[in-house]
Amino acid sequence: MFTTLPQNVLAAIAAVTILGVPFHSGADDHHKQKLLTCDDTLKNDFQPDSLTTVLLVKAFNKGEALTLSTPTPTTPVAANDVCVVKLLVGPGNPGPAGAPSTSPGIGIEVWLPARANWNRRIHVAGGGGWAGGNQTSLTVLAGAGGAGGTTPSPSFIATVEGAVSANTDTGHSGPGGGSFAMNPDGSINTVLWNDFAQRGIHEMAVKAKQLTEAYYGKAAKYAHWDGFSTGGRQGHKLAQLHPDDFDGILAGAPAFNWTRFITNELYPQIVFQRDLGGVALTAGQMALLGNAAINACDMVNRQHLGYIPDPSECRYDPTLDPKVVCGTSTSANCVTPLQAQAMNKLWYGQTRDGTAPPPSADNSWSVHVGGNHLWYGLARGSSMGGLAGTNPFSIATDMVALEMQNPTLATPSFINETGNGANGWKNLSYGQLADAYDKGVDLQRSFAHINTDDANLRPFRRSGGKMIIYHGLADVLIMPQGSVNYYERVIREMDGLHEVQKFYRLFLIPGMTHGIGNGTTNPNANPPLPGVAGGDGIADGTSQLYDVLTAWVEKGAAPRRIDISSAVTTAFPVAKSRPICAYPKKATYVSGDINLATSYVCAGGSGGGRKDDDD
Repeated sequence: MFTTLPQNVLAAIAAVTILGVPFHSGADDHHKQKLLTCDDTLKNDFQPDSLTTVLLVKAFNKGEALTLSTPTPTTPVAANDVCVVKLLVGPGNPGPAGAPSTSPGIGIEVWLPARANWNRRIHVAGGGGWAGGNQTSLTVLAGAGGAGGTTPSPSFIATVEGAVSANTDTGHSGPGGGSFAMNPDGSINTVLWNDFAQRGIHEMAVKAKQLTEAYYGKAAKYAHWDGFSTGGRQGHKLAQLHPDDFDGILAGAPAFNWTRFITNELYPQIVFQRDLGGVALTAGQMALLGNAAINACDMVNRQHLGYIPDPSECRYDPTLDPKVVCGTSTSANCVTPLQAQAMNKLWYGQTRDGTAPPPSADNSWSVHVGGNHLWYGLARGSSMGGLAGTNPFSIATDMVALEMQNPTLATPSFINETGNGANGWKNLSYGQLADAYDKGVDLQRSFAHINTDDANLRPFRRSGGKMIIYHGLADVLIMPQGSVNYYERVIREMDGLHEVQKFYRLFLIPGMTHGIGNGTTNPNANPPLPGVAGGDGIADGTSQLYDVLTAWVEKGAAPRRIDISSAVTTAFPVAKSRPICAYPKKATYVSGDINLATSYVCAGGSGGGRKDDDD
């Protein structure tokens, strides 16, 4: 992994000069310095280092459309006054004009609330997918948006919560996808891999702190990271490599184990190619098998929940279910024995030889993988259309192309001078996909350790930081077992569960998709979910889980149990609730309505001599 610099070196780097007056991240209030102004003078007045350029400064008044061009009826408006600053941090990566791997540097967009509205926090938003964006654009605001989704937009955070916010393109914009990570000659672009994996988010943290102190004349009291998927991976990378960047880290469905799980995301398509003649299971068949698994595994107090509360206990096997297997028919109402076994393979996850054991022997929820079993499948009962639909998930084909350094393996959206994507993935055997998996692990140094799987979080613990990781158990893209796998590795590395839970806690959320929504094949499941900004009683620009994090960091309130609720809608007029418990404890039914949190306690899960804070 990357080496953390000595503290005296970090302090020297952190000490910067604004207008000839030195200031240091973490200092409090009393510097006598001219404050930055939200106009073009800031371009010259904010010069933290020789690699940083201010591209744009724009002030927006309350009620003004948040756009750099002509507003439309759907353009969001500023809830309060805000200043937007776009930065470029070099050196970037040279190359032919127009090549995806050619980059001027890391784009960063910082949103500064009006001084009277600032709450003394920095609340940064993580990225998604390959994390490129419009942060260097002079005509598009990357961070303008509303409150929906897993992470509020930077504009919403700044104008509603009142925190400084920021986001980054992690060093690339271009056509999207993973094309930026390959040089024109087909070799690995190690510079932009490093910007993407860690340098971009670290530069964003540093520059946001420096700009905050120069703009307000005082440092933030707290800096918090808020990310989901790629943003969850980014949060863990910061904890591992830059432990002083943030006081609190909220990491949802983290995309760590990057090459492992993403290579594995192509496995369903290879199963279809090799076992089913290239014909995918239909959406109807996928729903049939997912709902059969739910029906078999969702019972609480002899009643059906509509979603599986604990997929680790589900061993449903469609090959043994005469209600779904019916000879050679390929209707939505049944599957062939071969299709039923293909589904078992998808639920089990990637193997070297394309086999899968009976679910009664191994349902892909063991803590460890290895040998023939390379990675986990998605949980039974989750909707797998994103990975097992007619078309492959493009991030997976991009990753395999990058691992094999062969762009033609990707879909046509992958652009490179040596050849564009040509769907070559269709011809891969099980063994060849396993070879790509192995190469992804072997190439970690060239990929800037994108797997983000270092279990040593001691530097983050020493910094006083707190981190919450959460993952939906019906995630349709990233296997929740990967989060359990990493958390268990941290427990083994760092002196046991009791010590780990002092600063790092995991929450698993039944029925939740890759986002805040129903991820099951049952459209009527309506599982309880965490509250999001602007809804479910959360109206201050934050979310329920973010508020739990800040309470832990700022008030010392360690989370043991979080009660979550389903939204009340026309379709679902009766709210449900349930607790999510700090792993390894689980919501355990005691008595009462199975759809109410008051009917459950957090219990169990502390075998093997474990002791946690609830004991």
